[in-house]
Amino acid sequence: MSDDPRAPQPGAQHLAEPLRSRWSPSVYDAAHRLGDDEIETLLHAAQWAPSAGNSQPWLFFVCVPGTANHDRLVATLSRGNSGWVPRASVVFVTAAHVRSGAEADAPAFSDYALYDVGQAAAHLTLQARAMGLHAHQFAGFDHDALADALGVPPSHQLLTGIAVGVPGDAGEVDERTAARDHRDRTRRPLAEWAFTGRFGEPFDAPPVAGSGT
Repeated sequence: MSDDPRAPQPGAQHLAEPLRSRWSPSVYDAAHRLGDDEIETLLHAAQWAPSAGNSQPWLFFVCVPGTANHDRLVATLSRGNSGWVPRASVVFVTAAHVRSGAEADAPAFSDYALYDVGQAAAHLTLQARAMGLHAHQFAGFDHDALADALGVPPSHQLLTGIAVGVPGDAGEVDERTAARDHRDRTRRPLAEWAFTGRFGEPFDAPPVAGSGT
């Protein structure tokens, strides 16, 4: 196994690009900017994600440094995210169309809205990697305050942020933020969440070469 915690881990090294090299940095180059065409390409990746019956129940708020949307987002970030999210080249905030009307008891717009927004977000992050960028998704912000600042109607629900950019100089951020990019990357084994039969009957995958098992 590589000493680099960002390197493909056992199981991941067999994945296709850009899945294999995807990871979520916390140290971004604050001077890096994306062109409007690059941002549009990222949004097109989300646009062409599959959705239930082509319902496309997603919204993406674009937050570019120096814009009002970025200021609105930064003002609501949690303490843990306020040190690194603002340095990204662009941040997208996702929302799902969850109700067909503004009333709390209005019928659901789609039974799979949250699932579909997740797929759209995943497509955007993989497109980012294919463009030589990195994406880090997060949920640490005041959802109610940001929804109010962005004028999000009751029919929609804010979900997550997606920070996109290129890695920067760890010396420009605090030690805690810098250390996040050097944590070991691990995942739960397949046997804990992939079942061949009923719940709890694990998928019995053969040992991965070089895994030490």
